[in-house]
Amino acid sequence: MKNQVQLITYVERLGKGGLPALQALFKGPLADLFGGVHLLPFFDSIHGADAGFDPKDHSQVDPSLGNWQDVRALAQNIEVMADVIVNHMSADSPQFLDFLARGQASPYADLFLTWDRAFPEGARESDLLAIYRPRPGLPFTPKTLADGSRRLFWTTFTPQQMDIDVHSASGRAYLQAILDIFAANGIRMVRLDAAGYAVKKAGTSCFMLPETFEFIGQFARQAQVLGIEVLVEIHSHFQTQIEIAKKVDWVYDFALSPLLLHSFFAQNADALKHWFAIRPRNAITVLDTHDGIGILDIAADPQDKQGKPGLIAPEALNAVVERIHHNAQGQSRQATGAAASNLDLYQVNCSYFDAMGRNERAYLLARAIQFFMPGVPQIYYVGLLAGHNDMDLLARTGVGRDINRHYYGAQEITEALGQPVVQDLCDLIRLRNTCTAFSGTCTLLESAPTVVHLRWEHGTAFAELTVDLASLDYSLQSSQGADTQLHRFRC
Repeated sequence: MKNQVQLITYVERLGKGGLPALQALFKGPLADLFGGVHLLPFFDSIHGADAGFDPKDHSQVDPSLGNWQDVRALAQNIEVMADVIVNHMSADSPQFLDFLARGQASPYADLFLTWDRAFPEGARESDLLAIYRPRPGLPFTPKTLADGSRRLFWTTFTPQQMDIDVHSASGRAYLQAILDIFAANGIRMVRLDAAGYAVKKAGTSCFMLPETFEFIGQFARQAQVLGIEVLVEIHSHFQTQIEIAKKVDWVYDFALSPLLLHSFFAQNADALKHWFAIRPRNAITVLDTHDGIGILDIAADPQDKQGKPGLIAPEALNAVVERIHHNAQGQSRQATGAAASNLDLYQVNCSYFDAMGRNERAYLLARAIQFFMPGVPQIYYVGLLAGHNDMDLLARTGVGRDINRHYYGAQEITEALGQPVVQDLCDLIRLRNTCTAFSGTCTLLESAPTVVHLRWEHGTAFAELTVDLASLDYSLQSSQGADTQLHRFRC
């Protein structure tokens, strides 16, 4: 993976023209801006229950977006990351429909996790109460087969997302086939979506078990044989990210996003500095994604009976959530938790720009800190364009996360790229991509609690950032040799 800023985007929501239109953006207004692009699910179909994360056919490109030839063409221009949805597939998939029609005679009879496969000796009340799920209720959905019999299926997320038995022969073959197709079409990076839920074991939480770590490690080895790097997506206690980072190429630094909000809101960087000291270095840094702003990632571990602490105190975390709602003028409250369907209990749905009260200077400084943190930065398409909450889309769909999943037309993109805050952000991206200091060593320099001071050095090159969280004063300078360049925002 290139040590350059990546873009994460839906294909159909940035330009509304499918893969060819996205290719045109990378050859036009976004030329030379990104080292890679993470294409959110583009598989058949993108119009399911979870914006493409419930594929009917993981091996096919949704026809409305293009085809594999378009993916290969894009991959020749820019590094491409794609999702492997390891936990589930759509209830409308050919495999599941075949199982409903033929029952145990189906070649996919072992592919789906039914009640009896999950609990071969039955389940007690304590077994069910032990299951960890990011949404209310138990993860089971009844379905009627063609012969009239009814079965209970494990559905971690929605009733339309049927969980896979990843240890079955069919499950292993299914996942290997996806990797083979990706490798054949130029994809060299994959993200394991919802990997923490992939392994279920009676009597446990069924989340991030020792067997889950083993599964992730084995999958990573299979991908590496094909020349594919693996990024694992897990929202969990920060210590889990530290542990999983030892087994794969890349993990997300999900803690950074809420920690930066806390730092700016509280005007104190102590928690951020502590995280810098212990966080994994093989991290993809993000402030915003297609999901909400994670809260669980810096909170106390809800599964630990001893009360394993978070990165900030519970009252400080509550203050972050309330400040987001205040900054967003209550819009995020309408899109979060029980207020919206497709809910996640541990995320606040809001654009990052709105979460920071549309304060352009603070937003740019948060991005600068993100780019200076060790790892590879990834920026969400709405964040790139300093996008606002899309209340119209939220009203139409009732899906909370749609507040930050706007559909941009070509004219909107042009107008957004003309904003001074976006132009400043693009300049930051270019600095992060081109300054050779970011290939060297990063040091967190001693500073007052209100100040973040980071310096990168590689040979004679350096890049140095100082941010005062209270006054929003800053210093940003870099050098590739003898001359030092000072960087100033338009905003």
